Amino acid sequence: MADLVQYYGTGRRKSAIARVFLRPGSGGFTVNGKPFETYFVTEQQRVSAKKPLVASDTGATFDVLTTVRGGGVAAQADAVKMGIARALLEFNVELRKTLKAEGFLTRDARIKERKKYGQKGARKRFQFSKR
Repeated sequence: MADLVQYYGTGRRKSAIARVFLRPGSGGFTVNGKPFETYFVTEQQRVSAKKPLVASDTGATFDVLTTVRGGGVAAQADAVKMGIARALLEFNVELRKTLKAEGFLTRDARIKERKKYGQKGARKRFQFSKR
């Protein structure tokens, strides 16, 4: 029986986590079982998610299957971008220089700051009254 050839990468951004599988194919792209165009509505999200494939010229070589959960749609698009970049590294280590230069392998560590006690939010204070 023939083994399934696929390359896996995990991408994270804020609280979004993307599991990305690259399989040899003709360039199909599905996210959570839906077509790419219906899941990522804006053009900015679509471009952001496909950037690693464009930078490495492997867009038509792979079918991309992703499952994404958590966060908003924009954060999910960035998580998919990182997952694709990591999966491409598993496919070909020589792409590392290209992907690293574009910043696809760097985890964006910015997350929501927690609310503090005695305050209205993370930074905002309750209104102060002298009298």
